[in-house]
Amino acid sequence: MPSTFGRENDVVVFKRMLGGFGAGGPAADTVLTTPRIQPGGTLSGEVRLAGGDFDAEIQHIALELVAQVEIERGAGAGEFSRTQVAGPFVLRRGENRSVLFSIPVPWETPISEIFGRHLPGMALGVRTEVAAADAVHRGEPDLVAVVPLPSQLRVLQAFPQLGFHFTTADLQAGHLDGVRQDLPFHQAIELARGHGAVWLSFVAGPYGIEVVVEAGKRAGRFSAGHDEALRTDWPGEIDRWLAGLTCGDS
Repeated sequence: MPSTFGRENDVVVFKRMLGGFGAGGPAADTVLTTPRIQPGGTLSGEVRLAGGDFDAEIQHIALELVAQVEIERGAGAGEFSRTQVAGPFVLRRGENRSVLFSIPVPWETPISEIFGRHLPGMALGVRTEVAAADAVHRGEPDLVAVVPLPSQLRVLQAFPQLGFHFTTADLQAGHLDGVRQDLPFHQAIELARGHGAVWLSFVAGPYGIEVVVEAGKRAGRFSAGHDEALRTDWPGEIDRWLAGLTCGDS
């Protein structure tokens, strides 16, 4: 799934004149101090506002996390987290103002970078919303790298040991069977070995992770606390489940 998000660099992710004010209106520039984040972590930075040629009434400023989600008729950009960070206030003519923010990242946020490499198919970004003068102005989202939690990383490391390699990933609308989710979609990471493939999904929470491995029409589910996951023999657990599939088909 190709990304439709742009990127200027790893720090500045949104900068444009605020439309609706006309010529000489204010501008906003959002700078991240955490361009790489983890599920359950925080996204920090500041929104830098530059006043234009006249006073502007700002109703609010909000930061949104957005993702490309597969839906029945194609893909669409969906907001999955939104935090208001300022407002209301008046931005005076020619005034420069910085709004510091530190917003929570949902535990179920999908992973977009594994072992230092971008995961094909993933497009996660942050978008700045400024509401003013009876209009809402949203910038184009820019990519943010989401790296695995240590517990998730331990699971991911198991698959190369079993001969699998990462191919692609997507975000699918809906919930995994038997797994409690807060977000309305889940991530599916495809891994291939020989002529076969499996799909891996995580649902993380403050106390642990749910791991779902799908092969064909069958699914295996594993649960572990974050500390427990670091001690678990994931290659052995996953290999035994895969071997059970083979035995069941024989």
